[in-house]
Amino acid sequence: MATSIQAGLAPRRVALGNGAVVIAKETHKTPAVALHVAVRAGSIIDPPGLPGAAFLLSRVIDRGTTTRTADRIAEELDSRGISLAVTVNRHQISASCTCLAEDFDDVLTIVADILIAPSVPDGELATRKGEVITAIRQDQDNPAIRAVESLMALLYGAAHPYGRPQKGTIESVEALSAARLRDLHRERFAPGELTAVVVGEVDAARAIDSAERVFGGWHAAPPRPVDVPAPARAASRRRLVVPMMNKAQADIAYGFVSISRGDPAYYATWLMNNALGQYALGGRLGDNIRERQGMAYYVSSILDANVIPGPLLVRAGVSAANVDRAIAAIDYELTQIRTEGLTPKELNETRQFLIGAMPRALETNAGIASFLQAAEFFGLGLDYDVRLPSLLAAVTLDEANAAARRVLDPDRAAVVVAGPYQE
Repeated sequence: MATSIQAGLAPRRVALGNGAVVIAKETHKTPAVALHVAVRAGSIIDPPGLPGAAFLLSRVIDRGTTTRTADRIAEELDSRGISLAVTVNRHQISASCTCLAEDFDDVLTIVADILIAPSVPDGELATRKGEVITAIRQDQDNPAIRAVESLMALLYGAAHPYGRPQKGTIESVEALSAARLRDLHRERFAPGELTAVVVGEVDAARAIDSAERVFGGWHAAPPRPVDVPAPARAASRRRLVVPMMNKAQADIAYGFVSISRGDPAYYATWLMNNALGQYALGGRLGDNIRERQGMAYYVSSILDANVIPGPLLVRAGVSAANVDRAIAAIDYELTQIRTEGLTPKELNETRQFLIGAMPRALETNAGIASFLQAAEFFGLGLDYDVRLPSLLAAVTLDEANAAARRVLDPDRAAVVVAGPYQE
């Protein structure tokens, strides 16, 4: 049954008989339509001992179906000037693109075919394997990536779905066959795991009818749930150095397990983190480490609240001579915000910034589609765009400071340094 909201974006949402969800929003920004179709089959579905399976599947899923060759797919998209992006995160594989309104039905059919019936041809898989292995080797030579991947393994454990590298390892990628990827698709892809968002110059009723046509006949058993355990709170500080002596710069990844997206303290934690390491030129961290002390090429903090408590990461790039000073400065700023708290001015300015940023994020059809996809995934409701400003406005200074005390404890931090540095 369709539902709608009478304010803000006011999208229509329909759950098809097979469980697939369709969300449609008609706009008239341009004579185009943005598609964002996601399946809850991200890197958490990697089989035991085969990290990177979902990532490799995402790289080859558009390289042929049971009814279309890779060349035919490329021709049908290229002739319409369409670039299809297939991406994967921990929980979803997504296919997104923008097309002319007149091409909407044909393009939706192609996207549905790619997600429902990939054939994983051996030749295409060999090519994509080579590309992924090259990317893994490049990651292994990148201090910033090495620092973050090592930090995630420290925070969650190397075997945890959040702690293992999404691209996998060279050995695991080489071990993945076309048959194993087809099996993974059959086991994990099902209509009840899919959400299709359509935004643009197409009537919402027509968009829903078109989605019913291409997705409604798909039937597959629901996959078994994937256990994604919440990690235990760290009892002490941990530190790891990844020596890369041929590099010019050291990268620091410093972080904690924070909170889940559904935690009532999410909005207070979001505001606190923005003031810590995002607002203006990088919040308190940027003001201290980069502006006043001039010792960082970059510094920021990132909150990645997710289905389970996600990481809050502080990242910085510095010369090897400044590694210890930079870590000490991070310790200092976190201790200050924990003990003395944010100022009312900091809270109000970062709140105004986040509220003001939302309309800019919704200026394009693709931006709206991404927003609606995330709102559906986290169960935030069709009116989330209307409620978000009031949710941020309701956060008190005491709540933001309590979030800092809850998450930011330097004595429980995990710290990784990758680059031309040794203990």
